[in-house]
Amino acid sequence: MSTPPRTAVVDYGAGNLRSVAKALVRSGLAAEITEDPDAVRRADAVVLPGVGAFADAVANLRAKGLDAAIHASIEAGRPYLGLCLGLQVLFDESEEHGRTQGLGWLRGRVERFPERDAAGRALRVPHIGWNSVIFSGDHPMCARLPAEDCFYFVHAYRAVPAEARVTVGRAEYGGEFAAAVARDNVFAVQFHPEKSQSAGKRLLDAFAAWVVRCA
Repeated sequence: MSTPPRTAVVDYGAGNLRSVAKALVRSGLAAEITEDPDAVRRADAVVLPGVGAFADAVANLRAKGLDAAIHASIEAGRPYLGLCLGLQVLFDESEEHGRTQGLGWLRGRVERFPERDAAGRALRVPHIGWNSVIFSGDHPMCARLPAEDCFYFVHAYRAVPAEARVTVGRAEYGGEFAAAVARDNVFAVQFHPEKSQSAGKRLLDAFAAWVVRCA
């Protein structure tokens, strides 16, 4: 393409949008921060970053009509990248601050890390810091990523997919958890690539290449 693909960075009231948009631009995409559902529908790809509470995120997406716009984009076959909370809201429900219904685009739930690991040792929650992720599967993103890389995490909750096949990245913290999930044109990660230095750049470069191929 002669011009970079248009990538909508969805603004639903969460922070960290500018750093995500700048990181996408460095990887060769034309990133636009937007809360306009029509702009989301028109974009070649959608990125949903997020920090904060699950219930607030879902409520804001629905109040702005962004949930329907993102769903329309996914149904149209355009690439979706979810970051941190942008992964969690894909699932049926979360136990954060009581049971909250998610967007239900992937089967499963989001639960808090346990206070102790399998050996009974205290586990510090939230999980903050660098952690290794092992990728596997035949998703187009996995084909462009190293088999293992190290990323920066900040989260107290983890996704528990109902279908094992959607988990394409695994990490260890008090036991194995889903660090990346994918289905068709949806790819989402629990970590923050925009804070993950060279590893994050590799992942966003892979996303940009995937978007170019699909656009």
